[in-house]
Amino acid sequence: MRRDSAAATEKQPVEAHPKAAKPLAARLFETRNLSLALAAPLTPEDMVVQAMDDASPTKWHLAHVTWFFETFVLTPHLPGYRAFDDTFNYCFNSYYESLGPRHPRPKRGLLTRPSAERVLAYRAHVDDGLQTLLSRDEGRSHDVARLIEIGINHEQQHQELLLTDILALFAANPLRPAYQASPSGLDLSEPDPLRWIGFAGGIYRIGHASEGFCWDNERPLHEALVHPFRFADRPVTNAEWVAFMEDGGYRTASLWLADGWTTINREGWNSPLYWEETDAGWFQMSLQGLLPVVPAAPVAHVSYYEADAFARWAGKRLPTEFEWEVAAEGEEAAGNTLQSGALSPQRAQAASGDGPRQLFGDVWEWTGSAYLPYPGYRPPAGAIGEYNGKFMVSQQVLRGASCVTPDAHSRASYRNFFYPHQRWQFLGLRLASEID
Repeated sequence: MRRDSAAATEKQPVEAHPKAAKPLAARLFETRNLSLALAAPLTPEDMVVQAMDDASPTKWHLAHVTWFFETFVLTPHLPGYRAFDDTFNYCFNSYYESLGPRHPRPKRGLLTRPSAERVLAYRAHVDDGLQTLLSRDEGRSHDVARLIEIGINHEQQHQELLLTDILALFAANPLRPAYQASPSGLDLSEPDPLRWIGFAGGIYRIGHASEGFCWDNERPLHEALVHPFRFADRPVTNAEWVAFMEDGGYRTASLWLADGWTTINREGWNSPLYWEETDAGWFQMSLQGLLPVVPAAPVAHVSYYEADAFARWAGKRLPTEFEWEVAAEGEEAAGNTLQSGALSPQRAQAASGDGPRQLFGDVWEWTGSAYLPYPGYRPPAGAIGEYNGKFMVSQQVLRGASCVTPDAHSRASYRNFFYPHQRWQFLGLRLASEID
């Protein structure tokens, strides 16, 4: 990586995640077992309720990822396979129009049947089928391996969704239940001063460059012009967000995009999602229950509209997704992600070099880039092609990873995307600016 010097015209290949070195079958069942472990602290009642239209019940997540393997892997590739229940295609299809009608997304919480017990039996049935397939010659084909790899990564995405949807559900519960035990002590000290890193402009190669797994929206590898820019060494913190609020950030129309101003006034937003003001200060609902807001932790659960307004207030802007990827080049794709066990954003570690901190983990970071196809992009053939391409409109790209993102999803080229008003995920921001 070159900072404040001549531009690097070709990025180094992105390294595949170390987990990719494990045998496919081992990674498959490790992923399948982790989903069950994440659901283990929940009651059957927790697993069936839907907090809002954007969220899904835990039971639905467990069944949907199983339906994916049954539909795309077992049914077409395992001779003699019998579907567990023919009605499940309607219940647990998500958005695959080519695979037939499906239960409406906003009404997934009405699926009291099939029961959670039957969903677990469904998972066991499909896992048996996957074991059988992988023991046969049919399971050793390139096509089957590719589909299982997609299925693993798809289920890992739903592991993140499962946890964020449970947080949404528990935040709506007046008892403020905790998914896991609260930490023994909270560090309520102030954050370290923010540091700025300069990057030279030039033409950079953007996109997934290694042979490891990636989603179709990370390709093709292509060249992009990036002007010289400065990049904050860490995300925006809760303490900085409180300063924005205290300075009237949510009341100053000039800071907001028109749609953002309309949204915050219609919804009555005056703080990040899950924040509550008490006589003792600001608290935030978390997977550990209702806890004081930690000043040095990255702010989370803010929409693109809020992130953009904060950047204007700070006299900066959000980075483009290309700037973010250039800044991440050569940095280790590791951090406070799901396997760390914290399940909440943590303060930045002390700087150990001249590079950016907290690129991977804690919070997904909004960019100023619309979610659009890369030059030459073509969606895969068949129903799998509905996975990413048809959503490339009216959404914004986020980069990095969050505190509930499985480790294997941390790579510089990964493109997450959400609508600008959404904020129930662990969504934060990092500032950028031009170099004068």
